[in-house]
Amino acid sequence: MANESDFGDDYVVITDEDGQEYELELLDSLEVDGKEYRAFLPVSEDDEEPYEMILFRIVEEDGEELLEVIDDDDEMERVYAKFMERLFDDDEDVD
Repeated sequence: MANESDFGDDYVVITDEDGQEYELELLDSLEVDGKEYRAFLPVSEDDEEPYEMILFRIVEEDGEELLEVIDDDDEMERVYAKFMERLFDDDEDVD
């Protein structure tokens, strides 16, 4: 489970189990099958580096929201598909 600490309105810094810190930008949030998920993009100084969407399940522990890694491949695929569907639906509305 990744610990979340606020960095700004749309940015968080997470620390993995090895103490490595990562800065992420919140892309979107949505609910799938009664659970809340958030999609993030890594913040990078290198514009050449390709961006990969990172998904987390939101869990509440002691009144605090935590980002939890999605270990189940089927769950990850369903959630990813919903985020992509939402992303491309928004793009089509721009016309």
